[in-house]
Amino acid sequence: MDVLFRAAGGATECSRWSSAAAEVVFENCPPLKPFPARKGKRLAPGWWWSATTRRLVHYGSAAMRLHVMILDRDPRVSGLAARPLELRWHGPSGVRAHAPQLMLRLADGQGVLADCTGRGELSGRQRSLAVAVGEICTSAGWRYWVLGPVDPIYRRNVIWLAGYRHPRHHGGRLLADALQEAFAEPAPLWEGVRRIGDPLVVLPALFHALWAGQLAADLGAAMHEWMPVWAPAAE
Repeated sequence: MDVLFRAAGGATECSRWSSAAAEVVFENCPPLKPFPARKGKRLAPGWWWSATTRRLVHYGSAAMRLHVMILDRDPRVSGLAARPLELRWHGPSGVRAHAPQLMLRLADGQGVLADCTGRGELSGRQRSLAVAVGEICTSAGWRYWVLGPVDPIYRRNVIWLAGYRHPRHHGGRLLADALQEAFAEPAPLWEGVRRIGDPLVVLPALFHALWAGQLAADLGAAMHEWMPVWAPAAE
């Protein structure tokens, strides 16, 4: 099994997967090939600014953009890259190749390859590919994920919070401390905000804290001004 990737100088390299999986920092590699614009698609390929890596991550579809957004908020993820590698292996019908849409580095150092889909069920071809790629990942101590549909309420909430992911919305140390104090015990969002000060100043910092996991709420339920918010230490 081989893997193709672009090295720091921009040249494409081919290595044995077993060694490259342990040695190459794939999360720092650029996309091996860009995602093409397809006629009739509602969303053109684009770039997502990652709060995790402070870099742009390429995406090629609405499903992929959504999962890049969700993974960017996931505390398990420390590295994120789009299509940085292509796997090549021999199958029953000859040489097969696949460039997974995403590569993740988990906080414990483990690598993950992932593909995104907006559909609930995979086709027979997709299932066969997922099995093959999963086995290749397992052989190197990696994981393979197929990321499917997301609960619509959770999706809307994360999309909203993502608008406040940039550090400019942090608000400073004093405001961050005030948020922790106001929500040391679970309290309605609006009640805690009014206790701190001007909502136009406090709300962006609160949404940033919810994005960053410094505050918590049930994002599986619709967000509103009276939803309970709390500091994780209060759980």
